[in-house]
Amino acid sequence: MSAPQPTTPQPTTPRANSLASMRRASASFYSSEPRQGSWSNIRRASQGFPAPGDAERRASYRRSSLPHHDDDERIPEEPGKADSENKSSDEELGIGLVHTGQMGAGEMSAGEQKYHRLGWKKLTICLIVEAIALGSLSIPSAFAAVGMVAGVLLTVGIGLLAIYTSHIVGQVRMKYEHVAHYADAVELIWGKFGYELAGAMFAIFLILITGSHTLTGTIAWIRIVDSPTICALVWGIISAILLFLVALPPTFAEFAILGYIDFGSILIAIMITIVATGVSAASSAGGLGGVDWSVWPPEDMTFHGAFLSTTNIVFAYSFAVCQYSFMAEMHTPRDYVKSIWALGLIEIFIYTLTGALVYAFVGSEVKSPAILSAAPLVSKVAFGIALPVIFISGSINSTVVGRYILNRALPNSDIRLIHSTKGWLVWIALIAAITIVAWIIAEAIPFFNALLGIISSLFISGFSYYFPALFWFMLLKEGKWYERKNILWSIINGLVFVIGIVILGCGTYASVKDIMDQYASGKVGTSFSCDTSSYL
Repeated sequence: MSAPQPTTPQPTTPRANSLASMRRASASFYSSEPRQGSWSNIRRASQGFPAPGDAERRASYRRSSLPHHDDDERIPEEPGKADSENKSSDEELGIGLVHTGQMGAGEMSAGEQKYHRLGWKKLTICLIVEAIALGSLSIPSAFAAVGMVAGVLLTVGIGLLAIYTSHIVGQVRMKYEHVAHYADAVELIWGKFGYELAGAMFAIFLILITGSHTLTGTIAWIRIVDSPTICALVWGIISAILLFLVALPPTFAEFAILGYIDFGSILIAIMITIVATGVSAASSAGGLGGVDWSVWPPEDMTFHGAFLSTTNIVFAYSFAVCQYSFMAEMHTPRDYVKSIWALGLIEIFIYTLTGALVYAFVGSEVKSPAILSAAPLVSKVAFGIALPVIFISGSINSTVVGRYILNRALPNSDIRLIHSTKGWLVWIALIAAITIVAWIIAEAIPFFNALLGIISSLFISGFSYYFPALFWFMLLKEGKWYERKNILWSIINGLVFVIGIVILGCGTYASVKDIMDQYASGKVGTSFSCDTSSYL
C-alpha cells in the first residue's frame, strides 16, 4: 500500500489568505490524507499548512513555528543550506495570514502550540509511566512459574522484540504523518472496519487498565492503613478520585513532569523489596542456599500456568499501545527511536534484575506483586512509596483515551484544544466519565484481574505483535517479500505475526482456565464488596 500523493496549492493572488486560497488548501488536505476527520487534517487545512507530501515545506514549517521548549532540544536546520534556503516566505508557500490576520505563515495558535512540546526525553518518561508500574513486581512470580533460565530468556527476548515492533510502529507514523492514534494506523491496512475495530480495542483496553489501577490502589490503601473496619469501597472511591485528578493535565509534555516522580517511586519500591527479601533470606535458617528457587521449570508446571506467567511479561512490555498518541505531540517525531531504545533497555534491565533477585531470595512461594512477600512493616512502607506509581501510571491511560475520544468526537471544534473555559469543562467531564466507568467495571466483576488477563491477551497480541508485523508487510515493505533485501525481514516479521497469534490464542485460553480454577477453589469474591479480606 502506498501513500497517496498530495497536491500543492498554487497562489493566485498577492495575499494567500483569501477565501479561495483557504478552500484550495482545505481541499488539498482532505484529498491527500486517509482520515478526513483527523486532528492533523483539520489543523493543517484550517491554517494553510503545506501538504504532507512536500517534505521541504514541512521542514520549513517545523523550523519556523514549533516551539523549542522540551529537553533543551532545538530542531536542526537542514545541513548544507543557508538560512535563506531553509525558510520560505508567505508568497513562496502560498500561505497567508490565518484567523485574525495577525499570525504568520505556518504559525500555530496558542492552543495548538502546547500540543507540540514533547521531545524524546519526555517521550521516554511518558512511555515509562505508561509501561513500568507496580506490575513490574509481578515478574518474580513469572520466574517462579517457569524457572530462572526460562524467566531470564523470556524477559530479555520479549523486551528486544517489543523494541523492534515499536520501531515499526514509529516508522508508520513517520511515513503517514496524519496518524495520531493506533486506530489511524490500522485503518491504513484494514480500512474503515480496521479503524472502528482498533479504536474500540484501544478505548476498552485503556479504560480497563485504569480500572485495574483503582483495584491496585484499593489493595495498597488496605495494606497501608490496616483497618478492617473501613469498607473496601471507600478505598476504591479514594483511588478513583486520585486517578481522576492526576489525569487532568491534557498534554503529555505536562504529564511528563509527573513521570519523574513515578519513575523514582517505582525504583525505590523495587529496591526496598529486593533488599528486604534479600536480608530476610540471608537471616533465615538455611541462608540464601536454603531458598527453594529452581534453575529449570518446576516439575508441577502446567501449560496454562506457564503461559499465564508469560502473558504477564508480555503485558509489562506493552508500550506500543500509546506510542502513536505520544508521537503526535513530538516537535521532532524522528527522535522516537531514541525513546524506544532508552525505554526498552531500561525495562529489560529492571525486569530481569527484579525477577531474578526476588525469585532467588523468596523462592517458589513469591507473591504477586512481590511487595507482598516482604515483612508486613516493609510491605506497608513499600506500598506507601509505590502510591505515586499506582496513580500516575494509571491516570495516563485515562488521559490518552480521553484525548482520543475528544479529537474524534469534536475534530472541527476548538474545544479539543482545551484552552478555554468550555474546553476545560468538557475535558473534566470526559475524564470523570472515563474514571467512573473504569471503577464500576472493576468493582462489578469479581474476577476482574483475571478478566484483565483475557483482555491483555486479546489486545496486546495485536497492538504489540501482529499489527506491527502487518504494518511492515503492507505499508513499509518495498518490493516483493522474497527479494534479497526483504527476505530476512520477511522471516522476522512473519515470526512476529505468529507470536502475536499464539499469544492471542494461548493467552486467552490460559486466562479463561485461571478464572475457572478460581471459581472451583472459591477464590472469586462478590461485586462491590466491603470485605477488605477479599483484596488480600
